[in-house]
Amino acid sequence: MSESDVLREKLIDAVVTHVPFDGWGDKALLTAAQDLGVDPGLARNAFPGGAIEMIDFHSRLADRRMVADFEQADKTGLKLRERVALAVRLRLSSNTAHREAIRRALTTLALPVNAPLAARLLYRTVDAIWYGLGDRSTDYNFYTKRMLLAGVYSATLLYWINDKSAESVETWAFLDRRIAEVMLIPQA
Repeated sequence: MSESDVLREKLIDAVVTHVPFDGWGDKALLTAAQDLGVDPGLARNAFPGGAIEMIDFHSRLADRRMVADFEQADKTGLKLRERVALAVRLRLSSNTAHREAIRRALTTLALPVNAPLAARLLYRTVDAIWYGLGDRSTDYNFYTKRMLLAGVYSATLLYWINDKSAESVETWAFLDRRIAEVMLIPQA
């Protein structure tokens, strides 16, 4: 990992703690830089694209961490649907402390001008999940799997954002129901 990526990772981990109060923007970035003792100019150079670039980097980082956590997890005896659910749980659970930052990111991504980025981030996440699961398909299944998981992941993410249950048990039950519904498609 390059020196600039290390700095960006440290900054984004600090930024998300300020996003609930300051939003995804310059104020959160500069406060995070101050927390870390990083020169404000250096922090701004780390994310010249502002909020959108920070959200993009945070999503990439969450995907990378999810794949690393999935590789370390005990998957012995898990069926495919259980491994998919595990990956989604890992992706969301790693951001539990930053749920409000995720909510604010989704609000920003919901703007029509940001729709292309929102689609790329969603695709990257579901692709990372399938890749982490070992999927190397190149036929129509490649697209079908990602399309179906995009629907499951998106719905679960929106449910998770508002879930007040202990340890997100309601979200995980919701996720299991969505996966069960998707598993019915081949039978139809």
